[in-house]
Amino acid sequence: MPQPPTTLTDELGIALSNIADNAGGLLTPTLRLGVTGLSRAGKTIFITALVHNLLTQGRLPGFAPMAEGRFIAARLAEYPDATIPRFAYEQHLATLSGKPAAWPEGTRRISQLRLVLKFQSAKWWTGLRGPSTLNLDIVDYPGEWLLDLPLLGLSFAEWSAEALARAQQPGHAEEAQRFLHELAATDAGGEAKDVDAERLAQSFTDYLRRSREEGALSTLPPGRFLLPGDLEGSPALTFAPLPRPTSTARRNSLYAMLEGRYEAYKAQVVRPFFRDHFARIDRQVVLVDTLRALNAGPAAVADLEIALTSVLACFRQGEANPLLRPFSRRIDKILFAATKADHVHHTSHDRLEAILNRLVASASRRARFAGAQTRSLALAGIRATSEGTIRENGETLPTLIGTPVAGERLGGVHYDGETEIALFPGDLPERPDALFENGEPVSLNFLRFAPPQKMDRNGSGELVLPHIRLDRALDYLIGDWMA
Repeated sequence: MPQPPTTLTDELGIALSNIADNAGGLLTPTLRLGVTGLSRAGKTIFITALVHNLLTQGRLPGFAPMAEGRFIAARLAEYPDATIPRFAYEQHLATLSGKPAAWPEGTRRISQLRLVLKFQSAKWWTGLRGPSTLNLDIVDYPGEWLLDLPLLGLSFAEWSAEALARAQQPGHAEEAQRFLHELAATDAGGEAKDVDAERLAQSFTDYLRRSREEGALSTLPPGRFLLPGDLEGSPALTFAPLPRPTSTARRNSLYAMLEGRYEAYKAQVVRPFFRDHFARIDRQVVLVDTLRALNAGPAAVADLEIALTSVLACFRQGEANPLLRPFSRRIDKILFAATKADHVHHTSHDRLEAILNRLVASASRRARFAGAQTRSLALAGIRATSEGTIRENGETLPTLIGTPVAGERLGGVHYDGETEIALFPGDLPERPDALFENGEPVSLNFLRFAPPQKMDRNGSGELVLPHIRLDRALDYLIGDWMA
């Protein structure tokens, strides 16, 4: 799938934005780090943990500047773009450290945060000038919005044909039943009426939501239908796919109305997001809730692979050219992260990474061909479980120890959000290809766990957030800029 088509105006806008970014960083270099992932992948947790560990100089033995004693300090700074909401770091940290501790709300719109990092360079010629400084701009945005970027290359008729064909597939039939019923009762060539558009849009949105929440499916644009932000209820989000009329649609027909709204959605929502934010990223983190898809079954796994391939095809990726960077940015490093690694035993982490590698194989090859580096990691921004063993039928089984989120169910047991349990999580397959070649189901005892209710504090009384491989992720993403 090609990158989203851009106009000359788009490219000019991107170049001007990049020039403005670099003009503000003549003395201090700026690295823009994009963080995305589909719903429930853990974007908010990842960013909160990353920021907190840098501010408090947390336990990051795999982060070279800190391990080598070159990291001096980090501080939060005012973000230069006053029109973009600030990532609510302090509120999220307060939720995590509350009584009881709880997970903060997930990403629902774009937000940004700037960290100023001070460090001693390992290069002697740079070190002679004293400590160095780096602006780390973190851009948080819903992965569902990325699913919209391919729409820039599709007409309403083309998108409608794809969406309707998908809705009629066996894996979508139950969730799409009401929408297809409403569609069958609609005359697309009839007179345009807002009430008909609203009815179809609502039933289509319900179908998308059920597919995501009940079927763990991912490849269902438009993404803003599920995360509308301040566009909720606007005409730009009040459309749905329609079969192409047998003859040319009249100007005042329902088909013409929805076609116009679809084009307005692309022009006024999707294209500005690509131009103003997405095309200005230097490094990218893609968080993937691999375990949720595995637990939902082969259809969800196959769907996740398609979604990730579609999303990553939209990245402007390639080796960074210092001479062109003032005008055009390229993503030169991509980190694929299988989140919630604390929901399986550490002996399965290699298998989890292997499955993620298989999911992103096509996109990763394309990125490397373009000149970008890629890496996959199994991680947990905040570790919610510890590990132990149990004896069952004379066999010693590895377990997770933690408190399931209130309302979770497993094997007929309903959890209250307060009781700590020991759980054998199951095993991941040794051969990832078995999941894709044969649709082999995975038997996991999968529960969502609450954050740890008791966390350590450092010598200054600051909270210590336990994690899995967050230090390695940081080193890969920004370590070379702090060398």
